[in-house]
Amino acid sequence: MIISIIVPVYNEEKTILTSLTKLNKLEFKEFEKEIIVVDDGSKDKTNELLLANKNLYTKMITKVKNEGKGSAVKIGIENSTGSHIVFHDSDLEYDPQDLLKFEEVFLNFNADAVIGSRFNYDKYTRSHNILNKIGNFFITTFFNILYNTTFTDIYACYFAFKKDLLSAKNLKIMGFGQHAEIICSVIKKGSKFYEVPINYNGRSISDGKKIRFYDFFSVVLVILLNRFK
Repeated sequence: MIISIIVPVYNEEKTILTSLTKLNKLEFKEFEKEIIVVDDGSKDKTNELLLANKNLYTKMITKVKNEGKGSAVKIGIENSTGSHIVFHDSDLEYDPQDLLKFEEVFLNFNADAVIGSRFNYDKYTRSHNILNKIGNFFITTFFNILYNTTFTDIYACYFAFKKDLLSAKNLKIMGFGQHAEIICSVIKKGSKFYEVPINYNGRSISDGKKIRFYDFFSVVLVILLNRFK
């Protein structure tokens, strides 16, 4: 089995090499790893650093124009060869060692999908802006009601699933709401889902975090529309 780790990047010159180095240190028991980096038109030195360190990834795709994280994720999935997919942000918010827990669940239970929880965390989680936490709680609860699940954190970046449960060509959303589009599609097609605790060192807006309060509304709409599609 191969797990394709999709790494969308945009202006991450300060963290990209450290992030990819951590990914490369992962030693899965049975999974082979495939690291696919998609540079979404970075304007800083991100692309230059990637080209100078080709040993840190399996494949790199460079987009000339910045079209949003969703576009980079879609291209990454389309160019993956793995049996399983997982997403990894390159901003050091997540600890790649947590992905070993995902492999364990896939191997032991033949899971269709596994998601990480930043709230039922393992060793640490950075204190959140309270409005972000309230928004996440509402989105997760809303999702659980509509899809009959019991997750605690559906918007953690670490969401892994069997690739055959998602058709990348059918993804329509290129913005922040794409994560909801993906998880909705996978949950509707699969049947065995698990959640594992993960660590989280979340960034603030001043640190470079790109999510904004208005993204909440697009996510709720995506969850609702996909439930009855």
